[in-house]
Amino acid sequence: MPTPDITPGAPCWIDLMTSSTDTAKQFYGELFGWDFQTGDQEKYAGYITAHKNGKKVAGIMQKQEDQATMPDTWSTYLRTDDVTATAAAVTANGGQVYMEPMDVPEQGHMAFFGDPSGAAVGVWQPREMRGYELVAEPGTAAWHELHTKEYDTAVKFYQEVFGWDTDVMSDTPEFRYTTLGAGREAKAGIMDASSYLPAEVPSKWEVYFAVEDADAAIDKAVSMGASLVDGPDDTPFGRLATLTDPTGAMFKIIADTARAPRPEAGQPAEA
Repeated sequence: MPTPDITPGAPCWIDLMTSSTDTAKQFYGELFGWDFQTGDQEKYAGYITAHKNGKKVAGIMQKQEDQATMPDTWSTYLRTDDVTATAAAVTANGGQVYMEPMDVPEQGHMAFFGDPSGAAVGVWQPREMRGYELVAEPGTAAWHELHTKEYDTAVKFYQEVFGWDTDVMSDTPEFRYTTLGAGREAKAGIMDASSYLPAEVPSKWEVYFAVEDADAAIDKAVSMGASLVDGPDDTPFGRLATLTDPTGAMFKIIADTARAPRPEAGQPAEA
């Protein structure tokens, strides 16, 4: 598959903040067929890059002591051509700067923000590291989805800050869903989660990984210490399930990547 065409504002990278990089490497290496390369400790704080078939697909980083109370989490990064300007736009449109723009030597610039609904999202301004090099193949990211309690506000935020050209897939009281792009060209989705996310669960971005066989992937993941949270369910976009890895980080799997795995109307994915 050719290198993904990552346009400004679109998802370009994912990484996992984990309490155990050794556990994560063993788990995802077995489940998705990943190989790993650890970066220089002084320059890159030992950041681990995961590869699939020789292509960069994800990152893994160890939580620090001051992050010990934070849950292990997969994060989505959106492409920007100017991380400083994006930070200013975030605050101007009701968001928060969680991590100020910083230089990653030779690789690019990054920052971490909170959108107005409280969902955390990263941004990446590339230099040598352009982003992930393989998507929508088994063992790689297939879809990115924001579950938000403030749907209208969130849609406007991503339009204004990241220049999203959006398409409304559904706008009924039971199911409201907007995508970045339309149809098979869509690159991410925003779902109204106000009816099903518990009060204690914040709005959040979720990552889907492509697999060849959802049931086999579930069995393998559970045998290695994962937990099945929801599913598997058959949807118009493939067989879908939600799991947590052995340290508690949530992720989704989808068995058919021919089209973006947006949920079936009237049946929003579980938190």
